[in-house]
Amino acid sequence: MAVVKHYLKWPAALLLAVFVLSGCQRTPDAQVIGFDGLTMGTSFSLRWVDTRPERVEELRPLVAALLVEINRQMSTYIEDSELSRFNQAPAGTRMEVSEALAEVVGEALRISTLSNGAFDVTVGPLVNLWGFGPDGRIIKAPSADTINATRARTGYDNLSLEGRQLAKRGDQYVDLSAIAKGYAVDRLAALLQQQGVESYLVEIGGELRAAGHKPDGQPWRIAIESPVAGERQVERVIAVSDVGIATSGDYRNYFEEDGQRFSHTIDPRTGYPIRHRLASVTVLRERCAEADALATTLMVLGDEAGYDFAVEQGIAAFFIIKQADGFVEKATPEFDHYLQEVN
Repeated sequence: MAVVKHYLKWPAALLLAVFVLSGCQRTPDAQVIGFDGLTMGTSFSLRWVDTRPERVEELRPLVAALLVEINRQMSTYIEDSELSRFNQAPAGTRMEVSEALAEVVGEALRISTLSNGAFDVTVGPLVNLWGFGPDGRIIKAPSADTINATRARTGYDNLSLEGRQLAKRGDQYVDLSAIAKGYAVDRLAALLQQQGVESYLVEIGGELRAAGHKPDGQPWRIAIESPVAGERQVERVIAVSDVGIATSGDYRNYFEEDGQRFSHTIDPRTGYPIRHRLASVTVLRERCAEADALATTLMVLGDEAGYDFAVEQGIAAFFIIKQADGFVEKATPEFDHYLQEVN
């Protein structure tokens, strides 16, 4: 009989903490203010530098309305969302979608092409097959025949986008969970900027965007979590400003069967969970949506092919790699100058 261990799923946030350190302020009454909430099946946090604490209540309804709008466009958990209606439509459907949904799908298809399919928003049926979908159930690893049959429903090249016309060739199911949180972070950042906020941290489920500086004029400091199962430790601290940040890892969500470990990260090109040594990867990019998708891409590619891809594309990326006695770190040249010492 197969012995199965299904480890508890931790929140999506893999960036452990935001360090808002005290210090001498440029403006005597400038302070970090903000609020938290829930969205997209996870939590969100907004922090910004302001001289008027009452702005929290001014911005709260604007943020709520924007997040509701994005969920109505891109959620797979809302049955009548725009994306759900596309997914429920029959093979061969061509549907005019919102500008926002077209933008996110277009970016996803661009990265899919760039990575030769390592990133693929149609991988959802395979994720569900392996027990890492919405129901969270797993009995045992599926058979090769079942995996191959399910793969017939996937493939980013079965999607096409012309302007706002989104089409699917077959029975494809689009899941934007590996890019939509980053997109929502970008939209919230744009909202803050429209309201005159210049220095902020926006976070949804561990994906972040930073701009400006803390009240003391120093950059924001973000902790990258050490990939130790069952613990939350700081691996490295980075100083950031005017950049999007995303982390992907396989050490919080997995199951074991007969002593073999199966990651929740499914390689769309094979239909199987990843089997390489990469434990987590953090990506910095101007737009958080791109950082979000690229972090997943590099996680699928692994410590060797992923690193080569990041260097080739000029991506600032930080890899934490498993080895027999622990972990080793590897960063692309574009990432090095962000690293700080852990105090």
